[in-house]
Amino acid sequence: MARSPRQWTGIAVSKEGRIFVNFPRWSDDVPTSVAEVKDGAIVPWPDEAWNGWTPEAGAEGRFVAVQSVVIDRKNRLWVLDTGNPGFKGVIAPPRLHQFALSGGPPVRTYVFPPEVSSGDSYLNDVSVDTERELAYLTDSQAGGLVVLELKGGGARKVLAQHPSTHAEASQLTVMGRTWQKAVQSDGIALSPDGKTLYWSVLTGHSLWRIPTEALLDATLQDEALGSRVERVHTVVAPDGIFFDRKGVLWLGGLENSSINRYVPGGTYEQVIQDDRLRWPDSLAEGPEGKIYVTTSQIYLPPAERGPYEIYRFSP
Repeated sequence: MARSPRQWTGIAVSKEGRIFVNFPRWSDDVPTSVAEVKDGAIVPWPDEAWNGWTPEAGAEGRFVAVQSVVIDRKNRLWVLDTGNPGFKGVIAPPRLHQFALSGGPPVRTYVFPPEVSSGDSYLNDVSVDTERELAYLTDSQAGGLVVLELKGGGARKVLAQHPSTHAEASQLTVMGRTWQKAVQSDGIALSPDGKTLYWSVLTGHSLWRIPTEALLDATLQDEALGSRVERVHTVVAPDGIFFDRKGVLWLGGLENSSINRYVPGGTYEQVIQDDRLRWPDSLAEGPEGKIYVTTSQIYLPPAERGPYEIYRFSP
């Protein structure tokens, strides 16, 4: 669908078929954080000013270090800013922005307090419950999940020390190469009925879930919450995971350049294996029911990477 010389991670597709991507600030050369893909061109979004952050500039009105973009069922664009460029520590309060697709300033910005995300924390991905007006996020550096109430703005971190949110290994073998890094809770996806939250760590082979009614009970401490966590299936190590409108969970397979699907209560199976899927990162569904996936080539040294690509396939 598209190529870029710069590394992207997240992808979001609107009901009209508009494609949005983000470029994480993992180096000093990231001129654009959020963009719309128009006829193959990368157009900064919502404008140049929001993409104009520098270490000397303040974070107000600018993206600092964006890790993911998501469009929810109400066709709202969400931009998750870690405030942690280069994994060197949180230097600006992590924020979740809600934008209207018409552009302009955010409709609302949620700022996460230090007890939710600070130090080496790296908020990674987000899934939005449009019925209950909630958002769930993962922390891929410190581990844990975040529950955000969109109406009131209150946020709390849960399961921060639970094994399900921490790496099961310190390395992966990706397409025959050893990639060394322990990454905690990463992919996250909410079932279409909003009743079950799924997640996975990046360096691991487990798919986990919990009933959301347990997460929404603020009186439950982590020990009680942990008893509600269920290991669902053994999977090829994924990055992004995503529920389509039919209730199928899609998972990238990093180790063998694959796309896999899991039907809750049913089977987990490989759908695609293609060497061009060099680190299938994030997934999104278009209005026509096709699935889009970014490739971020994270396991390859920069000198060995080609253009970063977006592919589309029919389920």
